[in-house]
Amino acid sequence: MSQNQKLTDVTMPQLAESLVSATIAKWLKKPGDAIEQYEPICEVITDKVNAEIPSTLDGVMGEILAQEGQTVNVGEIICRIAVASGQGTDTSPQPAASAPVSQHQGSGSDEGSMRFRYSPAVQTLAAEHQIDLSRVQGSGMGGRITRKDVLAYIEKGGAAQGQGAPAGAAPAQSAQAPQETIKPSGTSPFQGLQHQTPAEPSPPLGTAIPDVRHSGLHLTESPKLPTIEVEGMEGGRSEYFIDVTPMRNAIARNMRQSVTEIPHAWTMIEVDVTNIVLLRNQLKDEFKRKEGVNLTYLAFLLKAVVNAIKDYPIMNSFWAVDKIVVKRDINLSLAVGTEDSVLTPVIHRADQKNIAGLAREIEELARKTREGKLKLDDMQGGTFTVNNTGSFGSILSYPIINYPQAAILTFESIVKKPVVINDMIAVRSMANLCLSLDHRILDGVICGRFLQRVKDNLEGYTLDTKLY
Repeated sequence: MSQNQKLTDVTMPQLAESLVSATIAKWLKKPGDAIEQYEPICEVITDKVNAEIPSTLDGVMGEILAQEGQTVNVGEIICRIAVASGQGTDTSPQPAASAPVSQHQGSGSDEGSMRFRYSPAVQTLAAEHQIDLSRVQGSGMGGRITRKDVLAYIEKGGAAQGQGAPAGAAPAQSAQAPQETIKPSGTSPFQGLQHQTPAEPSPPLGTAIPDVRHSGLHLTESPKLPTIEVEGMEGGRSEYFIDVTPMRNAIARNMRQSVTEIPHAWTMIEVDVTNIVLLRNQLKDEFKRKEGVNLTYLAFLLKAVVNAIKDYPIMNSFWAVDKIVVKRDINLSLAVGTEDSVLTPVIHRADQKNIAGLAREIEELARKTREGKLKLDDMQGGTFTVNNTGSFGSILSYPIINYPQAAILTFESIVKKPVVINDMIAVRSMANLCLSLDHRILDGVICGRFLQRVKDNLEGYTLDTKLY
């Protein structure tokens, strides 16, 4: 190391409020490697998602103190980076809440300034949109730049030319996915993002309803299997061992906590979705051309669920020992199945979105899941969970509640059935809605009324229903 350089500690950041540690999955830089600002230096595994730790300054990788596979507590040193003497003394991407308060000056040479201490979310967003953070005005403590500051800068046209779309917008390539089928790329299909789809084009009005009955997964390629480390196979033994990953361990812990602490109850209702099938087939092609995303059955269901929660807000709550906390924002968690885990990314403030907006959110989450780009922000704050088990051909399921929420709803397979209407038999497209509930908070009466309201909302769609 030259006399003009100094070693700067990099510590494990607090990636989310509830996270106190993370596991080093892979070092992306080795000692002696040059490092640019915002460039990831390592991958870490948390109990929610995998993330990258970026550097805040230019420099050279010095000493690596945390080895791959090692679990590191928040605030512990993971490595040291050699930086020029003129740069700041701390390259750890700590959030504002954990950074010490110091006087604010506009000069980048002020080592105590909060102006140049960026959180991982800010660094990642800046890297995606090719933004020079020195040009962004910070509104946080001590002049610190927040994620909102970066988003505001992007909206004002601050992103580099030709780089990235405004935050929240799905990239154009996502529109190339086959209609209603999500092609796996390192993960299995989005469990809550696809449903049974007729292969034929939308029929003209007045024709017979297209076939919507399918059984099982509809993939363009076989889903990948989890990597299995086989040990102790000598002597014809028939078993093998699979290491428990931090994410699988978190799933086990959360599921055990849910079934242990929450007294589960279960109920189901059958819904006639014939009108939704007709409406979707009438609008899906034009919607795809206009928006570049698929119009799924799930978007209609989510809107129906949101409107029902507005009428029965107790469904949007959780148990807090001596209180029941009812959340004002309706943040819908969607169950996502990959080849070795289940994730629950969140559509925040779903009550403020129309059907078209929900469809765009679903497509965006599908893209992030396919590409392994779910962020911690995508996983936080869910208040009610919806799972599309019908994508697997399921017609009945008993879901485990997403702790600490009060309920979880599954949307089962759409199946044509003979149904009696006005003493006449008609062939209709039917689906089951299954609800697991926390019996400390919810009872049969309120849940029965809630499911009936969801049913009324779904059966209330007509060919005149607007998406916007």
